[in-house]
Amino acid sequence: MEQSNPIDEARRYVANAQAIIEKSKYDPETKLFKYKKYVRIAGDTLWKGCLIALDAVFQVRKGKGRPSIEKYKQAVAKRDGKLLQFVNSGYETMHLVMGYDGNKDKKVCDAGFDMAKNIINRCATLFPDDACA
Repeated sequence: MEQSNPIDEARRYVANAQAIIEKSKYDPETKLFKYKKYVRIAGDTLWKGCLIALDAVFQVRKGKGRPSIEKYKQAVAKRDGKLLQFVNSGYETMHLVMGYDGNKDKKVCDAGFDMAKNIINRCATLFPDDACA
């Protein structure tokens, strides 16, 4: 099977996260999602999509071992300050607040989705168009 465009793959993760968060049953009265489990899964899915986009542009995964968030931040800082702001905020919102804490507040979750889209869209502008050809 041929390698797909990683930016498209990252966007697919965002779509999957949207389907996951819908399982959490939003309560408009409390402005909270009902199930922490689905918020956590959606946050993790969003962050993984961002990592796919970041890896496509910055190749942080080269070398031994698992890359830390610090390696991503260093690579991004060398090239794009605006993207670095998105990564810093996105890591905290998607990975920590949604993924670990399972914060059920809709505003927090919406911010996570917006940040994922910002990171992926910014990576799309940096990703070479002919990379998947």
